[in-house]
Amino acid sequence: MGTVTMLEFRRNAQGVLRRIAKGERLVLSHRGKPAARLEPVAPGRSASLADDPFLGIGRRATPSPRGKTRHAEIDHVLYGRG
Repeated sequence: MGTVTMLEFRRNAQGVLRRIAKGERLVLSHRGKPAARLEPVAPGRSASLADDPFLGIGRRATPSPRGKTRHAEIDHVLYGRG
């Protein structure tokens, strides 16, 4: 089982999710500590990446009127701190 850092996941979420869709299991680390296990929902299932709502979010996203979301704000939403 490989490891993916939170920074790597933020920069390349689509690539990480493609690896998972191919059956790879990963540990997501945050600040050097294991935080979550990432694995396919249904092992062996070949999902259509073109139809995946998470992978297509970049096509549907619109700019926020508040500007970019800071990493600390994302951490607060995900972990309740930041």
